[in-house]
Amino acid sequence: MSSPAPGPAPEQVTVPQIFRAFLLIGATSFGGGVVAYLRSSLVEKHRWIDDRTFVEFLAIGQTLPGLNATNMSVLVGDRLRGAVGAAVAVIGMCLPGALLMFAAGVAFGIHGNRTVVVAMLHGVAAAATGLVFALTVQIGKKALGGIADLVFVLGTAAAVSLFHVKVFHALLVLGAISIWWHRPRADGTAAG
Repeated sequence: MSSPAPGPAPEQVTVPQIFRAFLLIGATSFGGGVVAYLRSSLVEKHRWIDDRTFVEFLAIGQTLPGLNATNMSVLVGDRLRGAVGAAVAVIGMCLPGALLMFAAGVAFGIHGNRTVVVAMLHGVAAAATGLVFALTVQIGKKALGGIADLVFVLGTAAAVSLFHVKVFHALLVLGAISIWWHRPRADGTAAG
């Protein structure tokens, strides 16, 4: 399945459009599921970037400190309208969560031990886990090129989950091996 046709050129996207799009994403996404909302909005709805660029930005965002969604908003905002676009995208992304977390913190301090509150938090966690899994499957179909890529994914997951290797160390070692594996060969072809 290929990406939708490209949307408007970056110079045609206005700063208010960027703010509205990221404000909506920030206001309607939960937990780790925000990456799925980012893809849905940026790739499918607005067509501001394609799947390949999305995966590249996601990879960059995951290697930098901070939240993936915030890092993605900086990269996409900058791609669309430079530094102003990046600033507006971050503000739009973070504003709803900041306001909601402030209100939730106050409410949780007052009502946090009630059974219904605990049940709601479990429901939100389950929904976010489902969104992350769905996104993993969607991106995995497009980003993984062969069995070697799957081995690197499973190796990283096993190192972190089963052997309790720190994520940074697992990415450092398996990332280096993956780069070596996919390096261009002397005959001009790439492995993998």
